[in-house]
Amino acid sequence: MTRVVVALIVAGSLLLTAQTRSPLLHASRQAPTDLQVGESQFVSYQDLLRLPQVSFTTSDDSNFPAPVHVSGVPLNELKRELGSYEDMVVAICADGYRSNYPAAYLSAHHPVLVLTVNGEAQQGWPKIHEGSGPLGPYVIANPSFTPSFKVLSHSDEAQIPFQVVRLDFRNEREVFGAIAPHGSYTPDSPVMQGYKIAQQNCYRCHNMGAEGGHMASVPWPVVGALAKGNAEFFAKYVRNPQAVNPSSRMAASPEYDDPTIAALRAYFSTFAAGGP
Repeated sequence: MTRVVVALIVAGSLLLTAQTRSPLLHASRQAPTDLQVGESQFVSYQDLLRLPQVSFTTSDDSNFPAPVHVSGVPLNELKRELGSYEDMVVAICADGYRSNYPAAYLSAHHPVLVLTVNGEAQQGWPKIHEGSGPLGPYVIANPSFTPSFKVLSHSDEAQIPFQVVRLDFRNEREVFGAIAPHGSYTPDSPVMQGYKIAQQNCYRCHNMGAEGGHMASVPWPVVGALAKGNAEFFAKYVRNPQAVNPSSRMAASPEYDDPTIAALRAYFSTFAAGGP
């Protein structure tokens, strides 16, 4: 290999690095309001404010007790500004809760990383559901939300996490591939229906290894064992977890009918010992 060819390869590599590393990112946290990006990079609140903003009034967001005017950076815009070519955004909260934003959700709902609420920075935001904790440092909202899909009795849900401390830009096939059902199934099978529901609902709190939420103490294979081993308990817990465990933080899903519960059981059972 000639010196000229080597020089061109090195120059091309340096150019690619320059094109994919945003000048907004820095290697260490400089303020409590810095947003972590990936494993080891950060962007400041002040730099986020300099990015293109959208503003809207939200009146149907459970994070806000009354209509508020918010402004912030669309996640798609933030992805571009920070030099990511991945197709998915994952918002990670202080308690381990995660919201996944695949390409279809980004396109349908245009979620926004909120920077101001009624013109106020984080210190002036309302508390969490009248509790004592802060809503920030970051929260994600949708300019408007109309469900874009329905699987059995599960409708597309607004992904509006609070106490967001980190964003990851990920490959959708990799993230959802970690919880792909064990075995081969037709697209319209109960297993695949359960898989679609679990991607949006269960994956926010329950984990499969390093992937998924880490707020719940029950990982994916244990959910699988429960689904396979005790159908009545599984259905009761999904529909009304506090009736089974008053200290549970899991959101209830009373709208899930029998076919929906059966689809979730069929899906999760593929992770139990011996399969479905």
